[in-house]
Amino acid sequence: MAKQKNRLGFWLSIGSALAGFVLFQILISGGILNPFYVNAIYTIAINIILAVSLHLIIGITGQFSIGHAGFLAVGAYASAIFSMNLQLPFGLALLAGGLAAAVAGLIIGIPTLRLRGDYLAIATLGFGEIVRIMLLNMDYVGGASGMQVSNLTTWPWIFGCLLLTIIVIRNFTNSTHGRACISIREDETAADAMGINTTYYKVVAFVIGSFFAGIAGGLFAHNFYIIQPSNFGFLKSFDILIFVVLGGLGSMSGAVIAAILLTIVSTFLQDYPETRMIIYSLVLIVMMLYRPQGVMGTKEITSFFKKQKPAQGGQTDEKHNTPA
Repeated sequence: MAKQKNRLGFWLSIGSALAGFVLFQILISGGILNPFYVNAIYTIAINIILAVSLHLIIGITGQFSIGHAGFLAVGAYASAIFSMNLQLPFGLALLAGGLAAAVAGLIIGIPTLRLRGDYLAIATLGFGEIVRIMLLNMDYVGGASGMQVSNLTTWPWIFGCLLLTIIVIRNFTNSTHGRACISIREDETAADAMGINTTYYKVVAFVIGSFFAGIAGGLFAHNFYIIQPSNFGFLKSFDILIFVVLGGLGSMSGAVIAAILLTIVSTFLQDYPETRMIIYSLVLIVMMLYRPQGVMGTKEITSFFKKQKPAQGGQTDEKHNTPA
């Protein structure tokens, strides 16, 4: 019965997502939404992919990584090279960007994921800066002036990649591999003592998260006409990190909600960058004071629609309590 309910809920979610896809496709194709709002929707979807992919690394596996902008950059430039220089189809270019980011995640993950806490954060931050400096000095990709890219990103491509990201990471989290990652997050020493290969699972989660960050990078690159190394600085990593922390560590729904809300704020305040950062700071301070676990904590939005089972206990009978 529980499996049937889960299966029904899954297909209802897919159906709702497809209905949303059709609605937005009609609004975009019919010209009802102007280019500003279309670009805002694209940006929200790309940020959701980034937030969900980092959620797997930080929220599920508990690895404090702040180098996600590096994988975003690798995916963006790799997909741009394959589509512009090698003239490959957009789909193959996206896949190449994701695989390039996954390989980068594997290379950086094997030596650094033996570290913990602040040391891991410093190592991943260094990786992101190394990627940015390398791109800054590579004439093949335009160096500091950037690389021109055709605008190939469309709503069907973004929606397909977004849906694939959520389904893959959700199913991974609910699998035995995901439970192993959660055990590492809760207590890595205890997980290691129980025979879980902690380094293996940390690298797997890191590679999967990096892959989808690379996919997001490909969509990001082909949504604009030019990409520059300055787009992928360490502040971009902190923006993605804020999505996960504000939404709630361990909650995919929270990461999605935070990505939507903060992207909307950033979009409408892009002419006032100082105001945007003040609002960011105030929101984070208020959250840390009054709800440090984030908007959703570790809960998913589906938990609010489940019926709570009443606590079972003995029934009180007044007749039995009457003294003889």
